[in-house]
Amino acid sequence: MSLLDMIGPVMIGPSSSHTAGACRIGLVARQLLGAPPVHARIGLHASFAKTGRGHGTLLAVVAGLLGYAPDDARLPQAFEEANRAGLTTEFRDVDLGDVHPNSAQLELQDAAGGRVSLVGSSTGGGVIEVSRVDGFRVSFSGASATLLLRYTDALGVIARVASLVSADHVNIAALVCSREKRGGNAMLCIELDQALSGAALAFLNGWPEMDWVRMVRPIMDAGDTIGGGDVPVLPGTTA
Repeated sequence: MSLLDMIGPVMIGPSSSHTAGACRIGLVARQLLGAPPVHARIGLHASFAKTGRGHGTLLAVVAGLLGYAPDDARLPQAFEEANRAGLTTEFRDVDLGDVHPNSAQLELQDAAGGRVSLVGSSTGGGVIEVSRVDGFRVSFSGASATLLLRYTDALGVIARVASLVSADHVNIAALVCSREKRGGNAMLCIELDQALSGAALAFLNGWPEMDWVRMVRPIMDAGDTIGGGDVPVLPGTTA
């Protein structure tokens, strides 16, 4: 057990689950969109819906969408900062089924019309778990670099991706793949020991099967703010 497990993360707000974790869900969603969001539809599930307003969950999610870390002094003014950034938000209560009670569904849109959705849960101590991206089953916490690929299912794609990761001298920690049907749309989620190089990402992006490539950098370091200029956008990708 680490010191972080006992005392929780460095943060602004009353609850590591309702504020720090919620902020990190927003940070991951921003990276998956690949551009600053201009509109966010945010569904709050169970405990998030019942107590989130009092615990600062709404502020924290919006702060994450703006690229702010859980310890950012601007978090309490997240709504005002969102107005200045041109980000509009709408909140609603949702039933996401059999997920952690501290869960949210985020549906984002950028200025070019790109969209992404995710379901993320705050499981305690600022730790999160993302379980759905664009409706596909995934599993990652944001504690390590995570590669997500949306592509057309075809023979050998996963093996080729694994070979490319190895050739880039990066080790795979965990892998989850789901698809709509054979030959249909698919999502590959790979947690890595470190981020892939720009050259490897550009090569992946050029594959004819690829629709969407994202390299999500770790968000568990409270000081690792993801600003608008740091959003990992790859030329030619679409959201």
